Amino acid sequence: MGDSVFLKVADEAGMMRLGAELARSMGSIHRGVIYLRGDLGAGKTTLVRGLLRFSGVQTAVKSPTYTIVEPYELPNWNIYHFDLYRLSDPEELEYIGIREYFSGDSLCLIEWPDQGTGVIPEADIELNISHQDEGREVQITAHSAWGEQIVASMDLK
Repeated sequence: MGDSVFLKVADEAGMMRLGAELARSMGSIHRGVIYLRGDLGAGKTTLVRGLLRFSGVQTAVKSPTYTIVEPYELPNWNIYHFDLYRLSDPEELEYIGIREYFSGDSLCLIEWPDQGTGVIPEADIELNISHQDEGREVQITAHSAWGEQIVASMDLK
């Protein structure tokens, strides 16, 4: 665990495809914690949008910067998209019942995870997105057996 895969993503459409590929690679395993790291405008929410579209979510997908969490209820499982950017103290997450979101039938996608240190669970998969020329470089790291299984089954060509 901890080995990283690096790839280049040229544009917004590429980031959507990467999100869809992440969802495809999960197969029937719809649970876990994914950290999304990167500067403002790096493409974290775009990647989430691609994952959600592939998973069947057709409603608008926006960054939960002000609401902290956007829930997406699907048949038999849930996806929770967190944006912790505006959090001033990780303990604030206790007020929204943070622990209830991390159940066996949910996938939690967390932008700005450092803001929740000590309260949120460790990541199964971590994506670090950085600007590179006109595109992005994405570092994908598995931190659990589930994460390794997903990353190994991704088509990253």
